[in-house]
Amino acid sequence: MKHVSPLLLLLVLITSFTHAQSPISPAATGTARLLGRVVDAATQKPVEYATVAVLPATGTTPLAGGACDAEGRFDFSNLPTGPLRLQLSFVGYTTRLESIMLAKPLTDLGALTLTASSQTLAGVTITGERPVVETKPDRLIYNADQDPSNTGGTVADILRKTSLVNLDGEGNVQLRGTRNVRILINNKPSALLAGNLAEALKQIPADQIKAIEVITAPSAKYDGEGSGGIINIVLKKNSLQGVNGSAGATGGNRNQSLNTSLNVKRGTLGVNTKLSGFRNLYPFKSSTERTVYLSDGSTGQLSERTTSRNQGQGGYGQLELTYDPSPLHSFTLSGNGNLYSTDSPQELVNQYRGQPQLDTLYTRDISLRDQSRNFDLNAGYTRTFGEKQPRREWSMLAQHTSNRSREQYRLDQFPTPELRGGPIEYQETSRNLARNLETTFQTDYTQPFGEKTTLEVGAKHIRRQVSSDYTLDTLLTGQQPDFVRSTLRSNRFTYRQNVLAAYGTYGFSLGKKYAFSLGTRLERTAIEGEFQNEAGRFQNSYLNVLRNLSATRTLKKEGQTLRLSYSRRIQRPQIYYLNPYVNQVTPNSVDFGNPELRPELVDLVELGYSTFGEKTSLNASGFGRRTSNSIERFSRYNEALARNETTYGNLSTATIVGLNLYGSWKPRPEWDLSSNLTADYTSLRSAILQRPNRRASLSMNINGSRKLGKTYTAQGYAGFWTAGVELQSRYSGGIYYGLSAKKLLLKEKADFTLALVNFLTPGRYFRSTTTTPDFVNYGSFYSYQRALRLSFNYRFGKLETGQRQRKTIRNDDSKGGGSGGQQGD
Repeated sequence: MKHVSPLLLLLVLITSFTHAQSPISPAATGTARLLGRVVDAATQKPVEYATVAVLPATGTTPLAGGACDAEGRFDFSNLPTGPLRLQLSFVGYTTRLESIMLAKPLTDLGALTLTASSQTLAGVTITGERPVVETKPDRLIYNADQDPSNTGGTVADILRKTSLVNLDGEGNVQLRGTRNVRILINNKPSALLAGNLAEALKQIPADQIKAIEVITAPSAKYDGEGSGGIINIVLKKNSLQGVNGSAGATGGNRNQSLNTSLNVKRGTLGVNTKLSGFRNLYPFKSSTERTVYLSDGSTGQLSERTTSRNQGQGGYGQLELTYDPSPLHSFTLSGNGNLYSTDSPQELVNQYRGQPQLDTLYTRDISLRDQSRNFDLNAGYTRTFGEKQPRREWSMLAQHTSNRSREQYRLDQFPTPELRGGPIEYQETSRNLARNLETTFQTDYTQPFGEKTTLEVGAKHIRRQVSSDYTLDTLLTGQQPDFVRSTLRSNRFTYRQNVLAAYGTYGFSLGKKYAFSLGTRLERTAIEGEFQNEAGRFQNSYLNVLRNLSATRTLKKEGQTLRLSYSRRIQRPQIYYLNPYVNQVTPNSVDFGNPELRPELVDLVELGYSTFGEKTSLNASGFGRRTSNSIERFSRYNEALARNETTYGNLSTATIVGLNLYGSWKPRPEWDLSSNLTADYTSLRSAILQRPNRRASLSMNINGSRKLGKTYTAQGYAGFWTAGVELQSRYSGGIYYGLSAKKLLLKEKADFTLALVNFLTPGRYFRSTTTTPDFVNYGSFYSYQRALRLSFNYRFGKLETGQRQRKTIRNDDSKGGGSGGQQGD
């Protein structure tokens, strides 16, 4: 892949912004004041930071202008009375020019709508074309439903193309150089994501995804949001009046799926449903070469080879009921759940030499299966207070989530690779039943004081109950008549956590150019855990004060803002990091959790610049993040058992500094181009392990699409990321790319999409090196990535305007799991 063209594009984008923006002329003198709010014509949500210009009745020199705030509001003073014109614009929307008459000291225009380009409400569906990526002061939004190449894939495929986000070869998610990221679905935690995150992201069909929001600077209203930030997966949803729905099917060499949706809104009642089934194929092969430094001065050599044809299948369903008895009251009740199972037959070849009493040579046939059942139940009530108090709001929310997974494996061991399929010398079977229950109650209240000051307060209670019940039985053929329970590798672990939190955020403006937000969050955490077969029991509690502040300045040129923010966060480990279950499928390389982990504390500073034009946008941000008590994966060698043991600990102080640039350009109405560049430097220091590790990294992507006539769309993307670093390890980077073509059919009621992903090679190797005082380990993971997808989607029904925004719970205080941890969570 050539990196020249993305860099040239970024240069062109930056250059175009220099010439695209022109300063607003000083406001004319007068006595009139003009207020208003810019909203999306279809969703009625605020168009954040839309550009507003007040023009004279004739002529083009603005009398006043600037960007709206985060609620879409604008406020201009000292305007002359009489006839004027108001111009509203934003990237991805049709510019609106409205004639107005100022005849009194205060004129409030209320809500003014902007329509997405080519958007219609009278047809079957909203075909508005918002930009593929939107940039805002505190987040980047990847509008996945505007990218035809996503059709038929999974949310993991979408995340790989999202700005600031990387996925390595095994599916681990990184945000700005760290894996310590919290992922939400519709602003809420989900039981679906409570276990193996990399595996869970393959379960959500891309056809259900509306957008991915990357929130880099959350306010105090968010829980301890993940040290790297928040990734919010927004599912498609329609609350407009009428009956509408969709049905789709995808076939391909790695993904097959069926999905349907039905939405009904009649008066005060609404029903939204989703149902999907899918099958994914993710074959891989891996190898390990390890040199061990033994205590007697000699060395041991380990060689392992694994091949697997890993496949998963399952289904997802959702039902939401809404009731709006009046414009001031709104109720919602929803539930969603999924069933998922994986079947991963593996062949392992193992050879270890160096300790004669522990030397091995064998082949294992392994049958590894995992079944999980997850569901979320939500209830909410929102009270607003009418047009006279448009920003005043009170809400009560409740949520209960359940994750239940059962992992089991059985292995047959043969003495040498040549005798595979012959006499079995050893057998082993293991089961692990893990449960994760979480109940949340939350209330929030927003009180405005005038037009420029707002107070937000709230409280939350989170109760978590986690358990892991695991057993292991062994059979030495010829020495035992039947399987025998291993008491050392069988146990039951329970873990309880209670979090009480309260927050307050005070936002205010000084003049037209400065806006500030000050927030504090107080959280008390109490935990306890115990093992059934041991006397070991632990308790702990701690109180944290988490502060947050931000300052935003609107610059003289229209559509430009400068934002400085600071936040302090806490991040608690989830069951994935706590579960002590020992995964010993490959006995020379085992992993398990650490139930005594303490939370991470994170300080984040960010300085960002954003500018928006009708055809261009640019976001540049520099950031620094320092994490104390950082939870790191680390390995050690157990010489008595001749095995490498991997677990987690609060081992280091992690510092990451970086720069991100994002730009989009729409040179013609049918063209969309965008590019994202992230550079960061990671420094890890561990006093416990007495070692540092550091590295600079770079990632970049480019995305372009073009409409060919009224019914065809072509799209392409490409990206790369360079090598990264962990406390003891370094791992390689990679590239990705794809092409797609989309054809609208049946009067735009249906579409047919062909997508090719990473089509030049069948797969790619990802390599890592782990160095400790005890050993050096070279790992290689080959992931099959070439994909061909054919998708058909059909939409039916008719939409009408009218929709309400609804509050949702956000539990983003816990550190989630990745694919590198133990099994069975």
